Parts: sequence; C-alpha cells; structure tokens
Amino acid sequence: MIVHIVMFKFKDENKDENILKTKEMLNSLVEKIDELISLEVGINFDTAERAFDLSLYSKFASKEDLNSYGVHSEHLKVVAFIKTVVESSKVVDYILIT
Repeated sequence: MIVHIVMFKFKDENKDENILKTKEMLNSLVEKIDELISLEVGINFDTAERAFDLSLYSKFASKEDLNSYGVHSEHLKVVAFIKTVVESSKVVDYILIT
C-alpha cells in the first residue's frame, strides 16, 4: 500500500473560499479515478505560523497507481486550480507496511 500526503498553505486572497473549493474538488476524485483507493481531506484549525491550511491523505495499491493518479486528467484539473490559490505545498509518499 502506498500513502500519499500533501499539505497546502493557501494565499490570503479568498483563502476560506479556496480551501473549501479545493476540499470539494479533491474529494470528488475518489469517484473519478479508479487507482485511488481512499482519500481524506482535512482543514487545519491550528493558527501556528508553521501550520499548513489543508492536508490530503490518500492511498494507492502501488507506486504505478500513484503515478497514474498523478497524470490523470481529472487530477490535473484540480492541480491547475490549486496552483492558482496556493503559496506552497509539501508532499511525502511512503510504503505502508502492515
């Protein structure tokens, strides 16, 4: 199992609206991308300077499935929007061993 985590820090302009729209867009991907096993989107409530605004936690069966997700047209539509409203992001991908 592959875990893909992304954290986003949003620009101040229309921040709350853009966070909610991003959450909605990301959640819609579960029904559109077969390789995506599960997806969880969380909106941060911590106001610390180091805190990010939104996080994505998703699971895939393999690295190949994660790569397919990365180039999927529906995912790329979400990425295009996110690039316009986010000032920075961080990612971590790892193999979940149970």
